Amino acid sequence: MAHLLVVESWVGSMSRLLPRAVREGGHEFTFLTRDLHHYLRSAPEGTAHPLLGARHVITADTNDLGTLLPEIERLDGVFGFDGVISSCDYYLPAVARIAGRLGLPGPGPEAVENACRKDSTRRVLTDAGVPGPRFAVHEEWADLARAARDIGYPLVVKPVDLCAGMYVRRIDDESELAAAVGALTDFPLNARGQRRVPAVLLEELLTGPEVSVETVSYAGAVHVVGVTDKSIGGAPAFIETGHMFPADLSSADADAAEQTALCALKALGLTDGVVAHTEIKLTPDGPRVVEVNPRPAGNRITELIRHVTGIDLAAAAVDVALGVAPDLTRRETGLRSAAVGFLVPEVSGTLDALDDTPLKRADGVLETQLAEPGRPVRSAGSNNEYLGHIMVGDPRGQGARTQVEALLGELSAGLVIR
Repeated sequence: MAHLLVVESWVGSMSRLLPRAVREGGHEFTFLTRDLHHYLRSAPEGTAHPLLGARHVITADTNDLGTLLPEIERLDGVFGFDGVISSCDYYLPAVARIAGRLGLPGPGPEAVENACRKDSTRRVLTDAGVPGPRFAVHEEWADLARAARDIGYPLVVKPVDLCAGMYVRRIDDESELAAAVGALTDFPLNARGQRRVPAVLLEELLTGPEVSVETVSYAGAVHVVGVTDKSIGGAPAFIETGHMFPADLSSADADAAEQTALCALKALGLTDGVVAHTEIKLTPDGPRVVEVNPRPAGNRITELIRHVTGIDLAAAAVDVALGVAPDLTRRETGLRSAAVGFLVPEVSGTLDALDDTPLKRADGVLETQLAEPGRPVRSAGSNNEYLGHIMVGDPRGQGARTQVEALLGELSAGLVIR
């Protein structure tokens, strides 16, 4: 039995999948957080959040690395940690530093920090010749306006250090750029109370379908698990409305996406001790890297993969954090594709009704999660405002995406927001 240190987490699916993977692997974990209430609030009424079922739950200032590292050294002397992990992007650099300090398995801190900073990722990949969009990074308005004219409208504006598509927008002219930059300026702290970097990333607008390549790096080798497709909506935002695994691609396009992701991971140095989720745009000029995430995919993608292949990427993340070879053996599951679709609100208000009757008569539904009436609703500007999701499996072929989109359409017809 190994003992993992879990430092913070998202409160979505991976926060439940990781504890399950630890438990099913025969291990135990200590959970470290600066704010227990963040997790208490996210648990359904009458239940406890799985992370709070840890062997030990300890509070510490996880935002202050200077005090955190000595505190974790002290805890390690008492508990003897065998690995350290997090699913939350905002704490992945801290986890890499902790692993280095304690001599535990994991990718190098510089590699993780470069992957978690979108501007650093762009610079590293450009220097290595890995294809991506033309880009510029600035803080001052005059520099941003000039760079935007150089790149050319339309373009994409991004914060360099936020997640879930927050404040990522298509920009068509200078007035829209000014509004987007102003909105970022008015958001100085992220959701975990960490001060944001004031730099703004401008990128060429890439066209074409978007996919993600799911990989597991262990002992210097990167293993491709597969390619997931992605549906995007909510313009001018870029909201993920659904995913299907495996992506319905030609073998040439799938191979090109995989090779581009492998080049990106190698350039960043993410070749050991990490499960990664690399987003790729399949443009008319070939694959271009959108971003590299040094953690398992969110939005239930890992569950799509498990349903189709039997490979559990949450378990793989636990394994590589412990320095154990992950089990990436494909198994027959009876499904050829699986898809998830998200209910994305287009208006703000209060959820008055959501008729789930279509789900009760549908075939192939693997899981559902829908918001309850009375919940406050905010018109979606990122991946944080979903009203629920549906997951469907297809035993015959690549039909799961069509099935889930049809169900979402029926659900939307019965959605009432006042």
